[in-house]
Amino acid sequence: MSDVDLSALPSVDRLLHSTEAAELIAEYGRPLTLEAMRQTLEEQRARLKAREVTLPTPDNLLRRVEEILCGWVKPTLLPVVNATGVILHTNLGRAPLSEAALNAIQGVSQGYSSLEYDLDSGQRGSRYLHAEDLLKKITGAEAALVVNNNAAALMLALAALARGKKVLIGRTQLVEIGGGFRIPEVMKQSGARLAEVGATNRVHLEDYATAIEEGDIRLVMRAHRSNFRIIGFHSEPDLAELTQLAHRHDLPVLDDLGSGTLLATERFGLQHEMMVQESLAAGADLVCFSGDKLLGGPQAGILIGRADLIAKIRKHPMARAVRADKLALAALAATLLHYLKDEAEREIPIWQMISTDARLLHERARHWAATLNAGEVVEAESAVGGGSLPGDTLPTWALALESRDPEKLLEALRHQRPPIVGRIHEGRVLLDPRTVLPQQDGALLQGVQNALDQSGHSI
Repeated sequence: MSDVDLSALPSVDRLLHSTEAAELIAEYGRPLTLEAMRQTLEEQRARLKAREVTLPTPDNLLRRVEEILCGWVKPTLLPVVNATGVILHTNLGRAPLSEAALNAIQGVSQGYSSLEYDLDSGQRGSRYLHAEDLLKKITGAEAALVVNNNAAALMLALAALARGKKVLIGRTQLVEIGGGFRIPEVMKQSGARLAEVGATNRVHLEDYATAIEEGDIRLVMRAHRSNFRIIGFHSEPDLAELTQLAHRHDLPVLDDLGSGTLLATERFGLQHEMMVQESLAAGADLVCFSGDKLLGGPQAGILIGRADLIAKIRKHPMARAVRADKLALAALAATLLHYLKDEAEREIPIWQMISTDARLLHERARHWAATLNAGEVVEAESAVGGGSLPGDTLPTWALALESRDPEKLLEALRHQRPPIVGRIHEGRVLLDPRTVLPQQDGALLQGVQNALDQSGHSI
């Protein structure tokens, strides 16, 4: 085209009154369809002026309109098959919920609920009670408070108990977790003042004692190193020693466990992770931990400990800003009931995964290989992940797929429905059955077969 005749493009009105447009309007609504048509015509005008295309037909334009509409309404938060072998995969949503937790969410979300309504008195109630009694019974704590995540729990506690005052912490615990969340910056934002003692690798009880004697300390804090270890020339006082010292000076101790477990991890061949109950038994006045890590529940931040401190935290204005919603509270209560009924290992998915015998994983991996007639079953390692038990792994068996281009095969797997997320090890794509829920086996096998067929990789 020497001179582009833009008037030859059909008008929005003409497109809007076509049969195809009526179908789009029925599916996507008139306002959104109209916006997509205008965008499509603007694109075409720009491309015609640049002489990149010839004049499109109305059918071609409407196909482009449909592409735009599909892109706009396509969800980005999707269920995926986690075949990485990382049990608490932060990027994949951490802990999957138990069936009871899912039922609890459905039950309170389909209609109204007793979130803040006392059914006995017929008066306003408190959302805090729905998980508090369970937490108290399981851990032995005097009181409990649930907020939307552990970072919020820590910041809220610091703001309520130590604003404008010093919080004492060892330099061995000035940690940074995922997303650039650093203990010193959290303290600054809470209004508390950081008082650090000791060296990077060693802190002595005398370091704490000297700082306390200098005065103006309001709170002593310990932060769990959830995503790394210090080895070699290293020492620091244990929690019991720290609480005894602090209590002699009438100072409370806040123990940030990060992940937080209610079960003994060494039972499953893992290193010992301090349990929430152990922290309280060692004298911690407040303990905070996550709901969606080793607890195996929804995203939540849990504070347990002395009733007077919890009451003060609950009254802080920030508490309302970070409170947990009804869905999280319903799922958390259902998850906690598994612990109370001594069925956590059987009912909570992450503990099912952690406790699964490697021989059963070998059988599943062999079934995958036989069904696909592809790949090799190999020994591998699964990780707990999620800022829990750093460096600790569990023996597993995985399906290893050979490919000329492993990255492209991974990409093809991610574009299946549901997406399949694996990992590359020694040049092969590994799919670990430990983190694939049993009911997902069919979807995984179909997705892998599709990815192999579509990408044409040699196996």
